Amino acid sequence: MTSTTSKLEFKNDTAWNKLFDKYNILSAINHDGFYEIPAEAIREYREPRLMCKFDHASNLPGIFKKNKLSILPLSRSKYVIGQFDIFQKVEYEKKKPILVSIPKHVETIDTKNLYSESAALHTAYVSGMIHHLLNEDYVKNLGSVFPSVSGRMGSGDFSFQVKSPEGTYKSIDVNGSQIEIDGGYESRKNFAIVEAKKESVTDFNVRQLFYPYRVWQYKIKKEVMPIFFTFSQDIFSFFIFKFNDENVFNSIQLIDQVDFMVYHQKITINDLKELFAKTVIESEPKIPFPQADNFRRVIDLLGLLFNESLEKHFITENYNFTERQTNYYTDIGRYFGLIEKSRDANRNIIFSLTPLGRKIMSFPYKHKYMAIAAQILKHEIFNKVFSEFFMKREFDKSRVIEIMQECGVHNLDPDASTIPRRASTVMAYVRWIFSLVDFPSWLQSRYLKN
Repeated sequence: MTSTTSKLEFKNDTAWNKLFDKYNILSAINHDGFYEIPAEAIREYREPRLMCKFDHASNLPGIFKKNKLSILPLSRSKYVIGQFDIFQKVEYEKKKPILVSIPKHVETIDTKNLYSESAALHTAYVSGMIHHLLNEDYVKNLGSVFPSVSGRMGSGDFSFQVKSPEGTYKSIDVNGSQIEIDGGYESRKNFAIVEAKKESVTDFNVRQLFYPYRVWQYKIKKEVMPIFFTFSQDIFSFFIFKFNDENVFNSIQLIDQVDFMVYHQKITINDLKELFAKTVIESEPKIPFPQADNFRRVIDLLGLLFNESLEKHFITENYNFTERQTNYYTDIGRYFGLIEKSRDANRNIIFSLTPLGRKIMSFPYKHKYMAIAAQILKHEIFNKVFSEFFMKREFDKSRVIEIMQECGVHNLDPDASTIPRRASTVMAYVRWIFSLVDFPSWLQSRYLKN
């Protein structure tokens, strides 16, 4: 392992590079297998709460990624750095969501504005999702599940083993670290600990579930259920885990994924047909053509920007976006007229929703996604591909490439080798539009096949 000076401009990268050089951290890890660093040493360059909060592998500073390193808290004043395997992959299984509703007498839940983790969790509770996860009948046993724990608290003392990427284990002793629980829900038999994210993710830091799990399993007699929860594209996805060995950090195992949606007005194939018929083609913007296939991530980004404008590097450092993905997805939002780019007084790049983007994200489900689909279909390439797909019920990539060459793509040679990759993106977005329709399974495979 060797130290390096990162070319990235992120504050965490710069600060960690200085710390690694000052304390010869890589040499210590080579010799001892780990390095314990006081919070005060970290604070010399930046606040530890900003320097050590890596919710996803993509958030790790460059020097950590290059040397396969991670960091875990030992206490409120000390951390340990080593080659620890601390992230759990998340793979979304395609499931038909369970439909739930908000009780008529509840007026404080606004299902058009669920762009915070707390709002999504409140909705999950009052609609009966949490009851379902804890195997309690929401109608018969309405008072059987209670929100009982949330916020920051001390961890107490415990020890565990954590695995390295090579398969070896390191003993960790935790003495009064700080933990945080987004939601804790207690039923007659179980206690659910929920870690929440307001975006779809590819992985998460196991510490967010393991530390609270270890704390509460010794405090109560009930079974402790570690649950990871994401809210993305109006779908509430709950991943129920268990730890097969309470003393092994990496013994986490997925038990089930359960998806929910709040009852909404459905989008039909006729809705899409009418939308296409009334769409007026607009001129192409001088913004890079979309370069990422996962349109759900665009929706996630719009949701993140709904509550506040965000600095470019903040998006990369705090959410499940790499630097390249931040560039791609913000450009996609700009291409479709939903995100705008500016600079603050310090010349930092800031992203915000456009007035249109904010208006659309405030709509109820059907109106919102139809409006987003309309923004896509205003672009000639997507419009023509949608039309042909609608008639043929299948994609012909060579034909999509022809359409792109006929229409032209800003800042991209029609004969460029990247055209086939951009064609895949076009097909992915058209497929996303059709995925909004609640097809019967046999018809869905016919419309949405590759």
